[in-house]
This record gives sequence, C-alpha cells and structure tokens, in this order.
Amino acid sequence: MAIENIVNTTTDLQIATLVSQLGKLGLWIQGIGLFIITYIIFQIVIAINNRIKRKTLYRIEERLGRVEKKIDKILSKHKK
Repeated sequence: MAIENIVNTTTDLQIATLVSQLGKLGLWIQGIGLFIITYIIFQIVIAINNRIKRKTLYRIEERLGRVEKKIDKILSKHKK
C-alpha cells in the first residue's frame, strides 16, 4: 500500500508539472498571437493612411497640371 501511494503521488506530481508547463506554453502562444494581431492591425492602418495620402497627391498633381496649362496659355498670349 505504501508503495502504491508513492507511485500515485509521483505520477500526480508529474501530471501537475506537465499541466503547469503546458499552461506556460499556452501563455507564450497567446502572447505571440496578440503580438501578431496587433502587428496586422497596425499594417492595415498604415496601408489605409498611405492610400489616402496617395489619393491626395494624385489630386494635387492633376491640379498642378491644369494650373501649368493655364499659365502656359497666359504666357503665350503675352509673348505675342
């Protein structure tokens, strides 16, 4: 009986240690997952921000083209 209690206690201790180690591993995996999700969210925000800036730059470029044409017309009239 005493030997069975020692074996059962040792097995229970090993199981408890294993569960504890798996819990620590689970926390690491959870932390890495949180980091990855945060990284993806930041990348999406940066991509949206860059798209908005790019659209604004294209609009400015179009307006500059129209202004240049108008200035060329005005200068060509004054040269004649």
